[in-house]
Amino acid sequence: MKTLYLECNMGAAGDMLTAALLDLLPEERRQKFLKVMNAIPGVQVSVEPAEKCGVRGLHVTVLAHGVEEHSHDVPCGGAGQAHVHEHEHPHDHEHDHEHVHEHEHDHEHAHEHAHDHEHDHHHGHHHASLADVRTIVEGLPVPETVKAKAMEVYGLIAQAEAHAHGQPVELVHFHEVGALDAVADVTAVCLLMEWLGADRVAASPVNLGGGQVKCAHGVLPVPAPATAWLVRDIPCYGGDVQTELCTPTGAALLRTFASSFGPMPAMTVKAVGVGAGNKEFAAANVVRAFLGETGESGASDQVMELACNLDDMTGEAIAYAAGVLLAAGALDVYTEAIQMKKNRPGVKLCCLCRPADAERLSRLMLAHTTSWGVRRCAMERVVQPRECRRVETPYGPVDVKFAPGAQGKAKAEFDQAAAAAAAAGVPLETVLEAARRAFEKR
Repeated sequence: MKTLYLECNMGAAGDMLTAALLDLLPEERRQKFLKVMNAIPGVQVSVEPAEKCGVRGLHVTVLAHGVEEHSHDVPCGGAGQAHVHEHEHPHDHEHDHEHVHEHEHDHEHAHEHAHDHEHDHHHGHHHASLADVRTIVEGLPVPETVKAKAMEVYGLIAQAEAHAHGQPVELVHFHEVGALDAVADVTAVCLLMEWLGADRVAASPVNLGGGQVKCAHGVLPVPAPATAWLVRDIPCYGGDVQTELCTPTGAALLRTFASSFGPMPAMTVKAVGVGAGNKEFAAANVVRAFLGETGESGASDQVMELACNLDDMTGEAIAYAAGVLLAAGALDVYTEAIQMKKNRPGVKLCCLCRPADAERLSRLMLAHTTSWGVRRCAMERVVQPRECRRVETPYGPVDVKFAPGAQGKAKAEFDQAAAAAAAAGVPLETVLEAARRAFEKR
């Protein structure tokens, strides 16, 4: 099984994860990556070699409207650094916080940009809602699967910030610079994950850092409230480094992609990628990504099964609940016909998910069904090794997922094929057949 293991001994941030994954790819793919990322309006992405404590890797810089989301050092009782923006969480990756606002507040305190260099800050007064972020993502020159995954990650960030502020997600707004910065980080990681095509992603326990951060509302502990919400059910710890090491974006990406957390599994390592942060510490400020094989059929992959029995919901209501769970990141949702007490016919609603998502999805099941309880069962599965390859058809490019060495086991990505069929005004089967033929001729 093709396995990717992320070593987060110095936390995780969007730019560091991006750099570590990019370091796994050859130079020509890096150039293609930069071309795609720099097509995002208002965003400029650059990559340069970096070294931390003798460990060589890559460093990624993201500019939004020509500005990098900086971490400006402000004395805070020896506890670290802080931004001057509202929610100035300190971090050593310089551009990973989204600076959330609600609608009803005075914006004057949120724009005390104490940069050491001069530039026009007119964009700093604009704010982006989650709907605005979706519009940006929908316009990106990346596959639909990447867009969907990016919105899944950004949706988690918005939920975390909404929880931290005690506001509905609809009222959460982001600084324009921070929104673009995070969109770039999230999209970059989602795109690289798709290119790498790992069957399983695992990660080490996450170092959150320590100390305190100074923000507009006072002094807060590390991890910041949004990060603390996102690392629920994820093994993590504090360390000697008295600053923030894991950002909300980094935590959301780990929560989305990693199916398990713990020591590196027994694997044959084929490549190692290193993503460097900005700051210098006694330990190398890097995230490392190990790409390799864990066996012919693959090591077991842990999943959780959530289930509840329903005898007083309509089919429409159950279908709606299933849709909510899938949109929230469930791996699969299905129903079974069952016979319940008092001889009532009923429906068993089952949800398969990653262990880190079990608590969140359990609450969603309780909220969107009439059940008074959700059963949870840890399970193991063996995943078919697979790769993804893009083929050209008369109706546009379509990604095809296939199992190396398994004759005839290949399938075009449904959403892409459906979109191509709709755009060309032809039956879906026509596009699927064209993709199959193109794949066989590869």
